[in-house]
Amino acid sequence: MAEPDHRADGEPADGAGPPSRLNDAEVMARLARIDELLEKVEIAPGPTAQAALDAVRALTDVYGEALARVMDHADPALSARLTADELLDHLLVLHDIHPEPPERRASRAVERLRPALQERGGDAELAAVEGPVARIRLRTPGCGSGCGSASAGVEEAVREAVLAVAPELTAVEPVPEPQSPKAAFVPLDTVLRRPAQPQGAP
Repeated sequence: MAEPDHRADGEPADGAGPPSRLNDAEVMARLARIDELLEKVEIAPGPTAQAALDAVRALTDVYGEALARVMDHADPALSARLTADELLDHLLVLHDIHPEPPERRASRAVERLRPALQERGGDAELAAVEGPVARIRLRTPGCGSGCGSASAGVEEAVREAVLAVAPELTAVEPVPEPQSPKAAFVPLDTVLRRPAQPQGAP
């Protein structure tokens, strides 16, 4: 007669415990490895390579549908928590089921970059999204709104971050920082000169 099973619900039979979770660095390493393997499969000749690509696409479609069903059941609070996770945020964009408009996603992408830019004396701010174009107000270290290669590097980093989370947008363009109005110059002798007195005045 078999011994009764006293394991708690969900506990692995071998007592090994739940599988370890991947941290963000490990996730990025896995994604890079996936890209590397897919590149090799894409250039491999023959029907086997094509079958492998078709299997990956089909599996991706199924996972996307599963994620879409999760979002169907998510209330606003849970939806906000899911989109705040960078990996889930990326997957929601990938499967075109992100609940937030591109304007909000672009703004969050810029906000994520701001601490790193500010540490180097720069800054970035989403000025507006006009149709498919995001307009970003940039300030590079010690250069105002533009300074050669430094400005180009910041602009490229912001562009990649924004388009990664909002692929519906087609361009990211910098806008100049608003200029404060210059004070009008008034000659000193004009300030000190007494107004002319009318004739007959004492």
